[in-house]
Amino acid sequence: MYAVISTGGKQYKLAQGDVCRIEKLDAEEGATVDLDKVLLIADGDNINIGAPYVDGGKVTATIKSHGRAKKVEIMKFRRRKHHQKRTGHRQYYTEIEVTGISA
Repeated sequence: MYAVISTGGKQYKLAQGDVCRIEKLDAEEGATVDLDKVLLIADGDNINIGAPYVDGGKVTATIKSHGRAKKVEIMKFRRRKHHQKRTGHRQYYTEIEVTGISA
């Protein structure tokens, strides 16, 4: 059984027991969160597709940790103009573990 959810502007395919890094959530470590923007739930040959979300669909997860991803280097360079600009960005994330999927 797996579900496709939408959170933080991205879509994730999750099954029970999966550990996934998603966009930062405002909750403490060890807390339980319900992700209710479920786009699809599949259980073998039984597939339930939402329009846009599945009615009553819910993915329950526990928050394992918060952190920041690796640095992304941004380099802007203009040839022959004696100009270059260098910056970086580290995105915040929340690591979750899926504990249950219900339709």
